[in-house]
This record gives sequence, C-alpha cells and structure tokens, in this order.
Amino acid sequence: MPALTPIESEFATTEEAEAYDVWFRAKVREALEDPRPGIPHEQVMAEMQAIIDGKAKPEA
Repeated sequence: MPALTPIESEFATTEEAEAYDVWFRAKVREALEDPRPGIPHEQVMAEMQAIIDGKAKPEA
C-alpha cells in the first residue's frame, strides 16, 4: 500500500489508518452500549474547571 501524505492523513500507511478506524468504531460501540447513566454536561465542565484551576495555582 502507498504511504499517505500528512495532508491526507495522520497515519503513515493505509493499514495504520484502517486499524485505527476499527479500534475507534469499537470504542464508540462500547460507549453507546454502556448501561451506566450519563453524566450531565454541567457536572463534567465543573469538574474539569476545578482541575484546571488547581493546576493554574502557583505552588508555595
């Protein structure tokens, strides 16, 4: 298979791109089939903001 250019793909070969596609689709399928309840967007954003704020504070 010919090498892919960076303009066309982030992968060096078609095989790498195809393997990633298989992996990615499996992860999406797994997430869609997960029976656990979802987490509200606002809760996730608040948790992430707390992490960011904690990293932004200079150490004493």
